[in-house]
Amino acid sequence: MDIKPIKNESDYQEALERLNQVFDAKPGSPESDEADILAVLIDQYENRNYPIDGPDPIEAIKIRMEELQLKQVDIVKEFGGKSRVSEMLNRKRKLTLEMIRYLANKLNLSAGLLIQDYHLMK
Repeated sequence: MDIKPIKNESDYQEALERLNQVFDAKPGSPESDEADILAVLIDQYENRNYPIDGPDPIEAIKIRMEELQLKQVDIVKEFGGKSRVSEMLNRKRKLTLEMIRYLANKLNLSAGLLIQDYHLMK
């Protein structure tokens, strides 16, 4: 097992290639241990060099509503009408503090996520 830090794209490609070779190794074998270590190194390199931004507040709401199998009608009462929910989900209206509090509780989303800035559609 010859494992070294991943410092550049060439090291990254080599690590991916080697991981592909040892990926299906028998658990507990030296190759399996190598695969585990390579996976951690590759993950760190990717997080550092290819970060993926999380969803904006509206996208997070839509994702969570889909996960919970909720429809717009399920949150209308708390928002004051169908048009208000539609405007919010279509990025024509910003979230209010009351909406954020309700959504954080109802959808189990972080208020920190919901207060992030996002662009409205014109």
